[in-house]
Amino acid sequence: MNQQIVISGVGGQGVLFITGLLAKACMAKGSHVLTSETHGMAQRGGTVISHLKIGDYASPLIRPGNADLLIVLKSENLAQHRDFLNPRGKAVVNAQTTFEKSASTAITLDADKMAEDENNPGSVNLYMLGGALAVTQVCSLYDVKEQIKNRLQGKPEALLTGALNALDKGYNQII
Repeated sequence: MNQQIVISGVGGQGVLFITGLLAKACMAKGSHVLTSETHGMAQRGGTVISHLKIGDYASPLIRPGNADLLIVLKSENLAQHRDFLNPRGKAVVNAQTTFEKSASTAITLDADKMAEDENNPGSVNLYMLGGALAVTQVCSLYDVKEQIKNRLQGKPEALLTGALNALDKGYNQII
């Protein structure tokens, strides 16, 4: 299955972390994966965008109008990166409310509120990743959980539990 995914956020939101989780989960299943990222002013809260291609591709960059999925960790970035979506593509956006009808491809998930309610502020990206996994079949929730466990091996158990909980809650919010 070929998939093109753009992940957009700002510095400190974990764009590269969830890109890496998705990439490794897909590679573990034998898929060919290409990634590319632009850090911009990441350390100062500037835009960070990553491109993730799963399948038979030669270049990691996604052209406008070709992304199957857009994950937007900061709602203000939707206007900036919406053009990456193909006509059948979906956007999963961290936002409090739904968007106007012209943005019918946008599915909102209030990950900031979920993270606040769960006292898990560092996992907004994982709530969003869970929601995105409910929208696309790029890889399974289980596969990503295995990558989280690998990535957080040796870290405090509370960190792992919080990360897995965030992924599950984001997923269950969409389905």
